[in-house]
Amino acid sequence: MQGVDPAWLPDGAFRPIGTRRTLIRGSGALVDTVHGEVAAACERFGGSVSREPGPCDLVVELDGDDGSEGFVHGRRDGCTTVTASGARGLLYGFFHVVRLGEAAFLGEAQPALHEPKSALRMLDHWDNVAVHPVMGQVERGYAGGSLFWEDGRARGDMERVRRYGRLLAACGINAVAVNNVNVHATEARLLTDRIGEVAAIAGALRPYDIRTHLSVTFAAPMVLGGLPTADPLDESVRTWWAEATARVYAEIPDFGGFVVKADSEGQPGPFAYGRSHADGANALAAALAPHGGTVHWRAFVYDHRQDWRDRSTDRARAAYDHFVPLDGEFAGNAVLQVKHGPLDFQVREPVSPLIGAMPGTRLAVELQATQEYTGQQRHVCWLGPMWGEVLRFGIDGESAVGELARGGLVAVSNVGDDPFWTGHPLAQANLYTFGRLAWDPDADPHRVLDEWIRLTFGSEPRLTAGLRSVLDGSWRTYEKYTAPLGVGFMVQPGHHYGPSVDGYEYSPWGTYHFADRDGVGVDRSVAGGTGYAGQYAKPWAEVYESPETCPDELLLFFHHVSYKHMLHSGKTVIQHIYDTHFEGVAEVEAAREVWASLVDLVDPERHARVTERFEEQLRSAREWRDQVNSYFFRKSGVPDERGRTIF
Repeated sequence: MQGVDPAWLPDGAFRPIGTRRTLIRGSGALVDTVHGEVAAACERFGGSVSREPGPCDLVVELDGDDGSEGFVHGRRDGCTTVTASGARGLLYGFFHVVRLGEAAFLGEAQPALHEPKSALRMLDHWDNVAVHPVMGQVERGYAGGSLFWEDGRARGDMERVRRYGRLLAACGINAVAVNNVNVHATEARLLTDRIGEVAAIAGALRPYDIRTHLSVTFAAPMVLGGLPTADPLDESVRTWWAEATARVYAEIPDFGGFVVKADSEGQPGPFAYGRSHADGANALAAALAPHGGTVHWRAFVYDHRQDWRDRSTDRARAAYDHFVPLDGEFAGNAVLQVKHGPLDFQVREPVSPLIGAMPGTRLAVELQATQEYTGQQRHVCWLGPMWGEVLRFGIDGESAVGELARGGLVAVSNVGDDPFWTGHPLAQANLYTFGRLAWDPDADPHRVLDEWIRLTFGSEPRLTAGLRSVLDGSWRTYEKYTAPLGVGFMVQPGHHYGPSVDGYEYSPWGTYHFADRDGVGVDRSVAGGTGYAGQYAKPWAEVYESPETCPDELLLFFHHVSYKHMLHSGKTVIQHIYDTHFEGVAEVEAAREVWASLVDLVDPERHARVTERFEEQLRSAREWRDQVNSYFFRKSGVPDERGRTIF
């Protein structure tokens, strides 16, 4: 397809394979996909591919097909080998060699098994079939329209979708939900009379082993089936779900399952019938079980009609309070999908205590690749370090989050129909990094970043060093010029772009900072606050309980403190706010200059797009700096000790 950025699979990434002789052994659809990839590379670069034994530099061999995703890679006597006992593993083994590049054909390498630590590595698309009057084609989408839907129907040309599946397989992602979790009237019908459109998308993704999932409304038996109830314990409701699900699998035999947002932000759910969320999830799980499907039940359930004067009701507590009493009650093919933090994908949040509190339930951890609160793909903000910290965090004092996510890792997609896939070309790094960390949560995000840079841009030293400089610290830079010390939000209501310190402060959404003349922050201690800190296991409950032990970066999330409270860094809270906001802008200015210096090494269209985004990032960072600093200067009356201009 002309005009579509190849992202991390440019032609050059296939040169090491395409110049060599490859032997492929095995049969089946995914083996044919691998053969097609190698054949195309050889056609471009002069190598050869065969299914018959003979001299070769690379052997890709399928030994049986048990459905597994692991593979063994090694090199001996001048021949690189990839062997797998499952066709899926063979596909991933092939892309492993692509990622290694020329290094795959140098020296010796003992055979080593590579397999994913999470069986499900999934992207949730918040795409609407019909353009929503407020949220548009893609809710919280910052890269144009939908890859899947256009003019109220599935796109006729699925070539772009096939290419998308190829990119995802190359970084380890194996599942996609193709529509918004906020299921509107048009999207609801995808489950029944419009399932053929979903089947067309599934067909385009299947050659790269991407399983298709569908977001459904809990009220589907009423909305689509004409029943008077959606009570999950009503036998007619359970029968309706069973029959509707069977029709889905008749169209899409490898269908993955359902994603459900219920009793959340106005979406219907089991509370209307006096039932629990386990009751609701299990009704859909029962319909999916005969077909091997899974229901992903989102834990994003809270009161979004709070009274801002009520300091006892705490949105951060909600998921734990709702779901921990249900531990052990969910069916085996029901997965509780938990946001990595207790609020809503802020630039800094503690890890959700729910993740370590439900040992009897399969949990999936949900991240957000689309940059809703981190610059909306107008700002450079590589999230790899955040995700790495989350996945390695020992939430229960022993096990890391990545180990506890037995139901998989999920990210809200940042992709649209923009020629650069993610709007901001450098935001592709977030999508790639998610895939690699979902495969191995213990992986070093910085090594993943280097891998993405090399695949996408090549290995020219000045270019790779410049890109690493621009991206590596960008998350902390963004944190510096936005909401300080974990307090969160302070964004424009509705669209969430740009600063508005009090934008949500007197709203019903439960997103408060409680700044007054004496201090700022939310008291979530057990001793005098909402008690949220007590939801953690030791030692974290003790660490977070006191301002003296709470980490600086989360202080205002857990405590209301005075502006002159001394941080562990040796600065007061107010001086930290001033310093970081000035530093953040300076770091954006420096990154913009680094990018400008790479103009001779980057193709003009891509360089121009990033340059334009940097201009907006710098404008926005200055706006954040000035609004936040002015707000807190006027609240506190404490001047900047360095005498800089604060309006």
